[in-house]
Amino acid sequence: MKFTFVYAGWEGSANDCRVFTTALETPRLEFPHPPPGKYYVVDSGYPTRDGYLTPFKGERYHLNDYRGRRNQPRSTKELFNHRHSSLRNVIERSFGALKNRFPILRKMPPFAFRKQALIVIACCAVHNFIRDHQIADKNLAHYANPNMTAATHTSAAIDDEGPSDRVAEINIIKKNIANQLARDNQLPPI
Repeated sequence: MKFTFVYAGWEGSANDCRVFTTALETPRLEFPHPPPGKYYVVDSGYPTRDGYLTPFKGERYHLNDYRGRRNQPRSTKELFNHRHSSLRNVIERSFGALKNRFPILRKMPPFAFRKQALIVIACCAVHNFIRDHQIADKNLAHYANPNMTAATHTSAAIDDEGPSDRVAEINIIKKNIANQLARDNQLPPI
């Protein structure tokens, strides 16, 4: 539940995909790409790219969609999306912990825009310091509970971007991961 990259200074109305693409395409920012064979879990508002796993579109996704015995995943794609959503929920809970610890982030005073961006970065750094040093923290204990469903940020789904052969390759990887989950849970492969 730590922040590995903070790109503050965008207006709140900026599209997540635009911010993400700019971070990836601006070498001076030194965006920490996932190492080979590892993947970042991103929502459907992001393009399909090497190292970034999106959920299966057109399938149930959010954790609340799976609450209760009757609502458990019924297909391989739903199982993948459920696990994907569980991982993404850690991200949402991290933001919840950050905003709860630093109420200034929920209602930023009318400082200059640059100063506001620096406050966000400083709050993320202090949050990471607390995590790194395992300081007893009731706030984090509350948000670290994996059964807690944080308010999810949703992005509009976009069409896949990037070279079609690379999109096809990451989609095959996603399918292989889904099929491994299916085998482990006695579901038919896709």
